[in-house]
Amino acid sequence: MPRISLTLGPLFFHWPADRLRSFYARIADEAPVERVHVGEVVCGKRMPFSDPVWPEIIERLERGGKEVVLSTLAAPATVRERRAVEELCADGRLVEINDITALPARSGRPFVTGPFLNVYNEATARFLIRHGAATICPPVELSLKTVGAIAAACPEAGFEIFAFGRLPLALSGRCYHARLNGLHKDSCQFTCEQDPDGLAVDTLDDQSFLAINGVQTLSAQVHAVLADPAEIAALGIGRLRLSPHGCDMVEVARTYQALVEGRQDPEGARFLLSCLDLPGTLVDGYARGEAGSRPAIPA
Repeated sequence: MPRISLTLGPLFFHWPADRLRSFYARIADEAPVERVHVGEVVCGKRMPFSDPVWPEIIERLERGGKEVVLSTLAAPATVRERRAVEELCADGRLVEINDITALPARSGRPFVTGPFLNVYNEATARFLIRHGAATICPPVELSLKTVGAIAAACPEAGFEIFAFGRLPLALSGRCYHARLNGLHKDSCQFTCEQDPDGLAVDTLDDQSFLAINGVQTLSAQVHAVLADPAEIAALGIGRLRLSPHGCDMVEVARTYQALVEGRQDPEGARFLLSCLDLPGTLVDGYARGEAGSRPAIPA
């Protein structure tokens, strides 16, 4: 069976510098992941807080044997933000592109496509591959079957699925956290830092609905793809992406590693994840071609 490896995706949330340092130090030492994405993808206003610590974190991760991928903004809106994307794309490390306008800056060198790019069919995947895409992480709402069909048509690229975490659903020009606190986006006071896993939003009937993270909309539930590794490999999917949250991400990675190595079955892995301090219940509807909020069911 082809080998399946684990990736730690970019952090979506606004964590203080000390928390970033301690989190990634533990990832470097203990987490069985091969790739680690670093960088701001949600809100360019956060970059002055995190940018100064990324070099230290990158050095720590690479010293721990991890391949570092530099993730770029999904919706760069200012000259400063576009320039930051261009500078990252000029780096010799692998880069994750989350906005198509970054493509020229990468100049045909290898890159990863993030789930914010609209890769819904083989033609789009081939276009990106011609421009240097080495790994494709399709949008989160695609089923495993659909991703497998695209992968089968594009064997020259690796395919990765978003396998764990609150689902990134949308980005807005407005900041939900600022509005909630009676502030304007330009003077948001970075209130999103108060919710390190995003803020859950319920309907008027008190039903779990979504989560907000500054300008980002996420699922309230935690998406967890826990399929048989032979099935995943047969679809041409070689990587599982785990999205950082405040729960014990080392244990999350260990659970997925046990799954892909055949030391844990999907039902056992699901139970282990459910025992962690997750921000929501486990779902996997999108992976099965159903509504994304459908609860995860035994394989």
